[in-house]
Amino acid sequence: MKPTVIMTQTHPYHDDRINVCHLPLITTVACSFDQRLLDETYDWLIFSSKNAVKYFMKYLPKTRVRKIAVIGEKTKAYCETKGIHVDFVPNDFSQEGFLAQFCASEHDKILLPSSARARPLLADTLHQRYGKVTKIDLYDIEVNDTQVTAAYEMLTSQKVNAITFASSSAVNALFERFPNIAFDHWVVIGAQTQQTLSRYGYFGEMAELQTLEAMIDKILEMGF
Repeated sequence: MKPTVIMTQTHPYHDDRINVCHLPLITTVACSFDQRLLDETYDWLIFSSKNAVKYFMKYLPKTRVRKIAVIGEKTKAYCETKGIHVDFVPNDFSQEGFLAQFCASEHDKILLPSSARARPLLADTLHQRYGKVTKIDLYDIEVNDTQVTAAYEMLTSQKVNAITFASSSAVNALFERFPNIAFDHWVVIGAQTQQTLSRYGYFGEMAELQTLEAMIDKILEMGF
């Protein structure tokens, strides 16, 4: 019998190996920003997520940029469906992995449109290395209370085998509302998400790669 898995990322996902219960615990909303920032010519435009691409698409035609870098194969694939050429993508789909492999010229100007709640590591490190980094708070998140409650009820009634988290924001959305949950099988993408979960007192199995497919691989390795 296929395991039933709650998947909490914002985008739907299908995998024939499991029964997916898609409960996006957070939603994204666009932020306003000073569009005069787009008057500059940039050497690099960096997309750290598929959502960043989605929310920046309408500004891309008016943006002068020489090269585009992304974090994650899914982000790259989404760019390609939109006709956006990607010049660089790291093998490790994390901020740390990107910083370990990305190389720009000393005085390159970098544009980084991303979540208002993105970890500051990427922007801060790029600024230290190159100096000219423009960070745009492109979108923010809101908690989907209905889905959070639904996830809690399914977990506590033991109707699912595992739950996945693709971000720290999703972890916070659940545990800030329900800090005590009698459930054992948590699976996460990334060390940062794992650390966030551990702060609530729970251990999350971490996928070997930062992809949704890798999380499902991990769940199947757990014997369900």
